[in-house]
Amino acid sequence: MLEATNLQKSFAGKPALRDVSFTVKKGEIHGLLGHNGAGKSTTLGIILGMVMPDHGNVSIGGLSVLTHRSQALRKVGAIFEAPSFYDYLSGWENLRILMGYSNGFDPAAAQKVVAEVGLTKRIHSKVRTYSHGMRQRLALAQALLPEPELLLLDEPTDGLDPEGIKWFRDFILQLREQRGMTVLFNSHLLAEVELMCDRVTILREGKLIHEGTLRSLQEETPIYEVDLSPWEKAAPLIQQAGGEILSPNKISLPHSLDPATFTAALIHSGIQLRAFAPHRRSLEDLYMELLNGASSPN
Repeated sequence: MLEATNLQKSFAGKPALRDVSFTVKKGEIHGLLGHNGAGKSTTLGIILGMVMPDHGNVSIGGLSVLTHRSQALRKVGAIFEAPSFYDYLSGWENLRILMGYSNGFDPAAAQKVVAEVGLTKRIHSKVRTYSHGMRQRLALAQALLPEPELLLLDEPTDGLDPEGIKWFRDFILQLREQRGMTVLFNSHLLAEVELMCDRVTILREGKLIHEGTLRSLQEETPIYEVDLSPWEKAAPLIQQAGGEILSPNKISLPHSLDPATFTAALIHSGIQLRAFAPHRRSLEDLYMELLNGASSPN
């Protein structure tokens, strides 16, 4: 559905993106992750044709955003950076004006989308009376009105309360289930990304450090929580087996090593084994490991 190829961009001589390539498959929910300044917003800006890359290309549905911007973006709805509205007008009037700038305003379609995002009762109130969550819902309605195939969301849950975050998560999953919607979004809420995303792309200082499924990340190196004693005797055995001591109660072992064989060897060597269990790393654990393990670009 979306393909970014060899994206490079610098601002005032400082690299923002360094040869970044990734794909978003049709019908998937894809997370774009990275710390502040990693290049997420620059990437979304290039995808939307608002930022011109120094090198590289982005295509949506096979159409280049650089050479066929209007045709490619017909397939796209977006919330980019902070949604901006006319506060002195109602939500309905905002939708009518903003949609008039592009595809035209269809009142029946607008009523349907407003109901979907739960704004029917307040759509004719002035936007200045809206809460932050209501503004986000209005922005989502605007993004959905063109009936896009691809939805781009820039920190869509930023500032929402737990109830609003859950509503957003359920709504996006429903969009994918009912419409086959493809979604690319960035977020700092890694727990939400873990619950929603099929795959993730992780950037560090403008450089791609991971693209793939969460499962592929979690299965890279098996980690186990252990309770062993004495450690001074167990440590050499762990290292000889090709493992690594991550903390006093956590070790990693090679995929090729059978845990049952290894634990039997520990016991045979006189090690007291009180606990040995697989540890499932969260996305936050994996994310921090990648950021800390990635070398800084020159």
